[in-house]
This record gives sequence, structure tokens and C-alpha cells, in this order.
Amino acid sequence: MNPTLLISSRGIFTSAISHQIIRLSRLRVVDNSEIGKQAMLEGKPPYCFHIYNKLGVGYIGDRVMVAIKGEKKKGILVGLKQNQKRKVPKFDTNNIVLIDDNGTPLGTRIHVPIPHILRTILKEKTHSKGADYTKLIAIASRFI
Repeated sequence: MNPTLLISSRGIFTSAISHQIIRLSRLRVVDNSEIGKQAMLEGKPPYCFHIYNKLGVGYIGDRVMVAIKGEKKKGILVGLKQNQKRKVPKFDTNNIVLIDDNGTPLGTRIHVPIPHILRTILKEKTHSKGADYTKLIAIASRFI
């Protein structure tokens, strides 16, 4: 048998492409925070290194910890590539909005449309003593 044919017929890929948000997933900052704009212009987007849920996979509305320009920041996932539940749109990129510890967004505007269901998801996660995510919904100008 021809050895070149044998080498070219072997599969190189070991797993399918994962569109899920897991550890070390690259994200796109979609607000106008200063640190987010600088990182995206330099071509060094933030990557996720912790997801605040029990599954270890990020979904719309989940909090994540990201490394951006050598700093640790928290963010909320507002758009994902992966297949979603019914009536939740699928995006071309994995989008994040950076927040501080209180849940207040670092930016003042969100550049992309965010899913309408995010309103109900974030209102459920807002507690009287915990983080306040209603400010994130307030700075969004467009909903899908």
C-alpha cells in the first residue's frame, strides 16, 4: 500500500469544535469599557477561567471570571455561539459585558443587541442584598 495514501487518510482532528463557554474560552467584549476596548484593539481578547455555576459550562446570563490585560474581571455572558433553548437567539460570537463586584457594568453602553430573555434571567438572579443586574439591562439599547 502507498505510504502517502495511508498518512493522508488518517484523521487529524480528535474532537468536534466546541461552541460552549468552558475554561479558556475566548470572549468578545461588547460594552464600551476602557479596558475592554483596549484589549479588543490589541487583538488580545479576554478568556474565561472560571464560571460561577455548578455545571462548569456557561450559558446566557451566567457570571464568569475573565483574564483581560493581566487583570481579573467579572462579566455576564450576553450572547453565545452554542445552541440555545427555544426562543433564545444564537450569535456568531461569544459576547460578554464586564461588571464590577456589585454587578454594575464598567461601560456605559452595549454595542450589540442582547436577547430579550436576558431581562427575566437577570431579574431572577438579582437579590436584595446581592449584586444588582438591572443596571446592565438599563444600558442596553437594543433587544432581540
